[in-house]
Amino acid sequence: MSTFTIFLALIVVVAFLLIVVIMVQNPKGGGLSSSFGGGGTQQLGGVKKTTDFLDKSTWYLATLLLALILLSNVAINRGGKSADSKALDPDATTSQPLPTPAKTTNDAAPLQNPAK
Repeated sequence: MSTFTIFLALIVVVAFLLIVVIMVQNPKGGGLSSSFGGGGTQQLGGVKKTTDFLDKSTWYLATLLLALILLSNVAINRGGKSADSKALDPDATTSQPLPTPAKTTNDAAPLQNPAK
């Protein structure tokens, strides 16, 4: 298993977790944060602490996702080739000659004098 495959798997897992955390939140004060307990004294952790946890976990997961995406660029196998452009190298030569246009039947052929 290559390093890039590991990064790809981690990116997919973190993206899924980020989607779940965002979908659980409700911008109007509902969602998971209001479903804990029915009364004000029977709430598990309180609405404020649940909202803080969801908000912080959203930022942590988003930061982790961005970091994994940037680090996965290092792990990409480029086949050992140099990434430099040959257009910038004055010593680089092309290995193929330039193509020549093929003759067609519509080309004007020189007129031959049959009287000679």
